[in-house]
Amino acid sequence: MRDRVKCISASEGVPISTQWESQGYFYPTQIAQFGLSHYSKNLTEPEPRRKVVEDAEKNRGEWHVPRESAFRRHFDNKVGSMVVQFATGGNLDSAVSLHMDHVLDLVLSLDIQLKVNSTFSVGLQHRETKREFIIHYIVSDLMLSVQEENVYYGLGMGGLDSNGTMGWRHLTRDLLVDLQKGIPAAVTSGGEKRRKLRRTEVRITRLSFVGAGAFDNVTLSTSEHIAHFYDAAEWFVRHQDPVTGGWANSVRRRLGSGFAELPNGWYSAMGQGHAISLLARAYHHSRGDTRFLRAAIEGLKPFRVPSYQGGVLATFLGKYAWYEEYPTSPPSFVLNGFIYSLLGLYDLNSTAPQGHCAEAGALFEQGMTSLKHMLLLYDTGSGTSYDLRHFTLGIAPNLARWDYHVTHVNQLLLLTTIDRDPVIEQTAKRWQGYMVGKRAQHN
Repeated sequence: MRDRVKCISASEGVPISTQWESQGYFYPTQIAQFGLSHYSKNLTEPEPRRKVVEDAEKNRGEWHVPRESAFRRHFDNKVGSMVVQFATGGNLDSAVSLHMDHVLDLVLSLDIQLKVNSTFSVGLQHRETKREFIIHYIVSDLMLSVQEENVYYGLGMGGLDSNGTMGWRHLTRDLLVDLQKGIPAAVTSGGEKRRKLRRTEVRITRLSFVGAGAFDNVTLSTSEHIAHFYDAAEWFVRHQDPVTGGWANSVRRRLGSGFAELPNGWYSAMGQGHAISLLARAYHHSRGDTRFLRAAIEGLKPFRVPSYQGGVLATFLGKYAWYEEYPTSPPSFVLNGFIYSLLGLYDLNSTAPQGHCAEAGALFEQGMTSLKHMLLLYDTGSGTSYDLRHFTLGIAPNLARWDYHVTHVNQLLLLTTIDRDPVIEQTAKRWQGYMVGKRAQHN
């Protein structure tokens, strides 16, 4: 629901960012945060409530099938289970549909196989205004399109066979998010526009299929955090550069006046670290799927390469290694991104089988040494500095706003559970004090 998320891609299952480019792009840092957030919620929230709407076996819906359309449940040898197969005309009047009156459980998942020019649609109604919306999932590379009350998400065109049929896909969609992103503030109540919809305001009125294809295991639930988590993990496996081991940021970025612009394709230590944290958890949760472990280990490569050569490694005063969130020229030494990268290295070293990833441990220790020697450079006596541009550019400090300062404090508190070095503990305590008005001594 973040404002800087355009939508959740229907082809990839991960957020598309508008943080630095309004058209939208895949931002590895944000994708990893999306996956890590769902992983955490899976640990802290109760088990989701689920309702199976159609599985072609025990649970069968009362589908409306027009005379000219075909609908059958049969055993599919390729998937090894019963599925629903349908074929209709090309218009909505011929759609195979299931009328519903369902509220609250707005996370939809199903297995689906569609031919080109086929559509899976979900009807939604705002319960107060009675305004109707339809979300369409189509076989297309379209990211997101809106035409009045119709919202379109493309499932992608990759993997089509010679008959124009996509392979079986497991699709998990939060319908409230898809509606919110498709029609932000379109629902009115009392003449005022709403910025955010609540789950209690929306009900599902219909599921429908047009064209030709098959589906199975249609389920509505309160949440599906692990499915979203694995969507993110699989994205990192698919999109890792096989040579560099990195996940590129496909947008230009200028950190500030005095820094050279980062060209399209730069790597971020924070993005790499977040991705490694995510992949380490995927390896652990999957009970040893080595694809995730290999991707995490390959993700260490940019930590070895100097930032001026396309990696993320900078050096402070020719002595202390620093992993750059933004590999700028000159180096910027952003604190929160560096610590996030350290946490990724720690996660991998702690999760990988013994002897498989000593490099992650070595990179972590190298980074911790740098942090202990450089940490006090970020202390302003009343807050913290976001980076060290006052040192590298010789300009005024870039003071961290309070939410970044809070992040610095939380990061140090977490690191104290790993390393009880007094400089980390004492600095964390002092920085906490700044949040309640304490200041350093003055003459």
